[in-house]
Amino acid sequence: MCGICGSVEEAPGLGEGDLRAMLASIHHRGPDEEGIHLEPGVALGARRLSIIDLAGARQPLTNEDGSVVLVFNGEIYNFRALQERLRRGGHTLRSNGDGEVIAHLYEDLRERCVEELQGMFAFALWDRREQRLLIARDRLGVKPLYYAPVGGGLVFGSEIKALQEHPSLEARLDLAALGRFLALKYVPAPQTMF
Repeated sequence: MCGICGSVEEAPGLGEGDLRAMLASIHHRGPDEEGIHLEPGVALGARRLSIIDLAGARQPLTNEDGSVVLVFNGEIYNFRALQERLRRGGHTLRSNGDGEVIAHLYEDLRERCVEELQGMFAFALWDRREQRLLIARDRLGVKPLYYAPVGGGLVFGSEIKALQEHPSLEARLDLAALGRFLALKYVPAPQTMF
């Protein structure tokens, strides 16, 4: 298990202290390592449980020139085949980790990169050139990804409690969702308890 969180909003955006508070709330998802990326209006954070490429796949992950920045939670089952394909296509991969393939696939396919991924995943990818955030999760939603509008942008995280640490987000109990939970024992998407 790993965890991601962050925001893209009007500058100056989320500060380092607030991003670290969001990460602290999901520390249990990735006790081995913490990584952050900050620039005006953009904050990306990752908590990592090291499984594949313990030293080389530190997050955030980037493409060759750093124009694509990625935080990732999950497992890409077909990453070895994707690594070979990307290397044949001229990409230089720095790690043997499964998440790095996403950054390079994005360079080639943009948002269609998710169509090539087999596995369970959630990620946030910042395209520095286009000033664009792409967040995605696997088709079945095995890896959670919550988001909410905030500050002219978006805040996201692997758990709702990470979002609750954002200083501009006020979480209020949704009584209709509570009713659904009591009736169904879950809250149907796209609602949450807050």
